[in-house]
Amino acid sequence: MTDVPRIVPVILSGGSGTRLWPMSRTDRPKQFLPLTAEATMFQLTLERASDPERFAAPIVVAGARHAGLIETQLDGRAATLLLEPLAKNTAPAIALAALAAPADAPMLVMPSDHVIADPAAFMAAVDVALPLVERGWLATFGIAPDAPETGYGYIQVGEEIAPGAHRVARFAEKPDAATAEAMLASGDHVWNGGIFLFRADAYLRALGQHAPAMLDAARAAMDAAVREGARILPDAEAFAASPSDSIDYAVMEKADRVAVVPVAMGWSDVGSWDALHALNVDAQGNCHGGDVIALDTDNCLLRSDGIRIAAVGVSNLIVVASGDSVLILPRGRSQEVKRVVEAIREREA
Repeated sequence: MTDVPRIVPVILSGGSGTRLWPMSRTDRPKQFLPLTAEATMFQLTLERASDPERFAAPIVVAGARHAGLIETQLDGRAATLLLEPLAKNTAPAIALAALAAPADAPMLVMPSDHVIADPAAFMAAVDVALPLVERGWLATFGIAPDAPETGYGYIQVGEEIAPGAHRVARFAEKPDAATAEAMLASGDHVWNGGIFLFRADAYLRALGQHAPAMLDAARAAMDAAVREGARILPDAEAFAASPSDSIDYAVMEKADRVAVVPVAMGWSDVGSWDALHALNVDAQGNCHGGDVIALDTDNCLLRSDGIRIAAVGVSNLIVVASGDSVLILPRGRSQEVKRVVEAIREREA
């Protein structure tokens, strides 16, 4: 490892804060909440890449409105805070980070709002991918699936190109239930967890080949950026010219040398209250947080950051109290929280 530059963690910290409403909101999305531990999800992501022998100071890519919140949660840790002037999806965001990082640095790109229960397994997967990355490959990490999940994209695993690493055969969209069942049964599909490892220059090369307008806009935005201490503010007008696209569509699905390292690491994107419930249940199938009294209650998620929730004789409910709002819905329907958020926006418009 001594002749390899330290890995630059790139932490993507955007998001609109709607899927875990009412606790997660636009001014405080879920990554800044202590949902799964005493530390917030953002802080847990930082901790996974904190070994100074292996990792350089992180680059955090976020919106300007969250800058103060991020600096508070960094708690004195050295980091570059790259503040997007507007949201353009993951490919341009990562381009900004690649332009801020040393050209030969491996970049470990991680969303800030994922759970990884087995960080050691994750770091072992990084070790598997790193030699390929040093040879110019773009690597992603495939989550070993344990259910026919329809809410995730999939990656079909191709030929083995190094021990534990495979060429990506194809990326697959979120499937319907029957297709997800077939993918799980085939044994050669993994979930696309949205975590990547590649050299900064390799990513920029691929972006220039497959999405040159995006690279041009990001480069122009960084050339005209304002720097205020650890903050970098790319030029808004230049960045606005960038197409908006995900890294999967813009680069990974089109590039030639793309590798996947399958890994079982206790991963979840905590994309709903149902997903949070599944992470930590007691003997009655309940997941509680905050001031909660539950009597003769089973298979519920009850969570409050303020007022007390008291439940008697109920099953299969999600009840979340935060600030001025209480959410109540059956378990299994938490993806419909976005309907509530949309209704509130229409009422307040």
